[in-house]
Amino acid sequence: MIPTVVWGAGNVGRAALRAVDAHPALALAAVLVHDPAKVGRDAGDLAGLDRALGVAATDDIDAVLAARPRAVVYAASGDIRPDEALADVVRAVRAGAVVVTPALYPLYDPRSAPPEFRDPVLAAVEQGGGSLFVSGVDPGWGNDVLPLLISGLGTTVDAIRCQEIFDYSTYEQEDSVRHLIGMGHPMEYEPLMLAPSIPTMVWGGQLRLMARALGVELDEIRETLERRALDTTVTTRTMGVFEAGTQGAVRFEVQGIVDGAPRIVVEHITRIHPSCAPDWPSPPDGTGAHRVVVEGRPRIEVTVEASDEGENRSAGGNATAVGRLVNAVDWLVDAKPGLYDALDVPLRPAVGRLGRKRP
Repeated sequence: MIPTVVWGAGNVGRAALRAVDAHPALALAAVLVHDPAKVGRDAGDLAGLDRALGVAATDDIDAVLAARPRAVVYAASGDIRPDEALADVVRAVRAGAVVVTPALYPLYDPRSAPPEFRDPVLAAVEQGGGSLFVSGVDPGWGNDVLPLLISGLGTTVDAIRCQEIFDYSTYEQEDSVRHLIGMGHPMEYEPLMLAPSIPTMVWGGQLRLMARALGVELDEIRETLERRALDTTVTTRTMGVFEAGTQGAVRFEVQGIVDGAPRIVVEHITRIHPSCAPDWPSPPDGTGAHRVVVEGRPRIEVTVEASDEGENRSAGGNATAVGRLVNAVDWLVDAKPGLYDALDVPLRPAVGRLGRKRP
């Protein structure tokens, strides 16, 4: 069994705790939390399980890393604290751990990552013998392993489009939804996540990674952006009221240009309520989905819907991101120390987990 730490117990951390507990090769060694109210709580309680796991949450990072865990699932957010998240991850890699995380967008494609992100990790790998694999859902499997797999079913491929189409009222991270993405703010508000170059920072590595796998060179990366206001005031279950006239929907593309045309595209269509921008594409049930469209012969379209925590699609997305990462841990433990990407780390079947329930 591989002693594994889950660092963070929020939306992603809950799913990570369940995934580590369910994996036949992993043993939960510790849970690191920041919120004092979570210190001392059992991991099973934090995970939303109906049983205790016998591991109490702690905020003592030094003690946890001093125990030399073999793996760390870093589930703390990096959206508004990228420098702190990088420092945490480097610390764990330097302690000799295999680290998996969705938190560091520039490192989804390490080859194109800025030196200020890549170099500290490589130094930590050299010093401590740990490893790092950064992935998720979107960015993540929704725009790397899934579209690349589907492209292999085609005879000719003209373009690949990866879509995330979501009702963000199901996403229980209000600061990100309101302030990073801008939902509920006046239309003159400039959300950080939609500022020029930020989408490329987040998803550009995915485009470069797919281009590398497909054997093409990108001429450049372009961005497009549309925003729509709410026609009427709406009230959401998780985040309260969003006023008429404020931002209610966003649509943007990050385009990989090949020979002057957009050939590899990541597109997001995000609403706070289904009534906003009804002419834009919608998921099959109106809630949320990830879709890959391969234009060519034949034309191939694949839509993935995941739900968890009471049919919540955002929680389902988090769970698939965690699944991609946690299920890579034992492969990474057997591999040599290094900085890995989605083309290095295989997506494997659920070996040993079909029908299996933990005691």
